[in-house]
Amino acid sequence: MTIKTFVEPAAAPMNPGTRIGHVHLKVADLDRSLAFYRDVLGFSVTQRYGSQAVFLSAGGYHHDLGLNTWESKGGQPPARGTTGLFHTAILYPDRASLADALRRLVEAGIPLDGASDHGVSEALYLNDPDGNGVELYWDRQPSEWPRNADGSLAMVTKALDLRALLADAPKQAA
Repeated sequence: MTIKTFVEPAAAPMNPGTRIGHVHLKVADLDRSLAFYRDVLGFSVTQRYGSQAVFLSAGGYHHDLGLNTWESKGGQPPARGTTGLFHTAILYPDRASLADALRRLVEAGIPLDGASDHGVSEALYLNDPDGNGVELYWDRQPSEWPRNADGSLAMVTKALDLRALLADAPKQAA
C-alpha cells in the first residue's frame, strides 16, 4: 500500500525545534511494566517513587518514559474501540540497534503484532504488559526516503524481513 503524503502547514506553525518530550503511561502493575521496559527493552531507571512510579531513560536524560499506578493500580487496559494512545514510538539510532531490540524481544518470548518497512523507516509493533501499543523503529536518512515525482513522500507498508534484521544484531559477548 502506498500512501500519498504531503505537508499541510498550520496557519501559525510552532517552532520547528519543538520535540515531543517524554511519555508517561498509566500501568496496572509497576514491577511488571518495569521488567518489560528495563529488563527487556533496556531502559535505565533514573528515579523511583516507591511502589507508585518510576522514571526511565535511554542515555541519561532525566526521563524518556514514566510509568505510574496513581490512577491505574490493578486496572484493565481500555476496551478496543475506545479513544486513547495508539502507540508509543521509540526511535533507535540505527538498524543494528533496532535489530538488538528484536533480539531482546525474541529472547524474552514477547510476540510482535507486526513488522513493517515503510520506506522511510523499519518498525516493529507490539504491546507492553498493559496492552499499550509500542512501536520500535529506526529512520533511514532523508536522502534515502522514497519520493513521488512531485517530491512528496511515498511511504509504503511492506513486510519487514525479520531474519535479515536479526542478522544485523550486534554479537553478544560470551
